[in-house]
Amino acid sequence: MQSFKSRDGEILRVALAQMAPVWLDRAATLDKMLDFMGQAVKAECQLVVFGEALLPGYPFWLERTDGARFNSPLQKEIHARYLQQAVQIEAGHLEPLRQFAKEQELAIYFGCMERAGDRGGHSLYCSLVHLTSSGQIASVHRKLMPTYEERLSWAQGDGHGLKVHRLGAFTVGGLNCWENWLPLARAALYGQGENLHVAVWPGGRRLTEDITRFIARESRSFVISVSGLMGPHLIPDSFPQRELLQGNDEEWWADGGSCLANPDGSWLLEPLCGQEKLMVAELDYRKVLEERHNLDPAGHYSRPDVLQLRVNRQRQSTVALKDA
Repeated sequence: MQSFKSRDGEILRVALAQMAPVWLDRAATLDKMLDFMGQAVKAECQLVVFGEALLPGYPFWLERTDGARFNSPLQKEIHARYLQQAVQIEAGHLEPLRQFAKEQELAIYFGCMERAGDRGGHSLYCSLVHLTSSGQIASVHRKLMPTYEERLSWAQGDGHGLKVHRLGAFTVGGLNCWENWLPLARAALYGQGENLHVAVWPGGRRLTEDITRFIARESRSFVISVSGLMGPHLIPDSFPQRELLQGNDEEWWADGGSCLANPDGSWLLEPLCGQEKLMVAELDYRKVLEERHNLDPAGHYSRPDVLQLRVNRQRQSTVALKDA
């Protein structure tokens, strides 16, 4: 295997961290993420990616506990717990990750439930956060449209985080879960030069195996899909009314499915299901250049005189304060 340090940074070593959260426990889940990040450093990776809403967990209870019932005491109780364990960036909840990234020079993409201070601090946003290898928060992308039952728990995001970032020879961007099916969201990243796409998911091969290869073939980019894991056996004892969620025969609600596609749509890492694991691969930037020969959707195979996309990247807020 060729060393990732050769060819002036054209080889990027990446880690896909397929793990289960310590459900609705922010501190314990952070500790677990740090352990996976330590494994990525030992594997000489420059980038590690975690799944959607991992910190502190995806709201799997909604479809299993009559989540649409209005004014339900049970739903209120669980939602309050969710808010308490969510990430408040302004409160320093991401400091352990930032410090580790800086000390180990490791870039990170991960999904979290953000309790956004600039929107009042009492609503949840499904956010994809990018930490640079210097420990800086480079972007926080709030999911544009929560999917189906997610709308019972999450608020709509905005375009502020539709950004790409340099990582060696690569330009990396990312989207949350079913956002990856939105053609214009993908186009917003392609147009900024993206050639390494990060897609994060709550978990499930049925979610990742088609769209991952499709995006790779459409964009001629590497595509990393990282999923979480969760099932009834992983519900902590402290979860409200946990017996309501354990009364079925399901082994997994989310069984992983993390995978990685080459720019021609072939598998570099096929979907992995049913186990926690750090998956490692090397990406060769020359493969991007080779596949852009016959198709470049934002370059020679585009017609901006006919079709253009306008993107609003302003962070949305209900209040614009102006002090004297």
